Amino acid sequence: MGLMHSLKARLAPAKDKVSGLAHQHGGKIEHGLDKAAKLVDEKTRGKYSEKIHTGAGKAKDAMDRLAHKGDTGAGGGTTTPPDSLPPAS
Repeated sequence: MGLMHSLKARLAPAKDKVSGLAHQHGGKIEHGLDKAAKLVDEKTRGKYSEKIHTGAGKAKDAMDRLAHKGDTGAGGGTTTPPDSLPPAS
């Protein structure tokens, strides 16, 4: 587990910077995701429309979680996903 711990320690500053950028430019990122989803939907002639919109929604949710990770908000704490994935069986 030493390798994972050192990797997380080295990536922490980058994660904080990305979080700050996501918080600062959230509107632009969401607009870009919408624009990309619309373009792909047009290129595939609506064949994968549901999957495209689902993927764009998940990307927006992930961006929101990243942008607001340190915020507790007025309503108290927020739930954040765990830092690591559970071990594979």
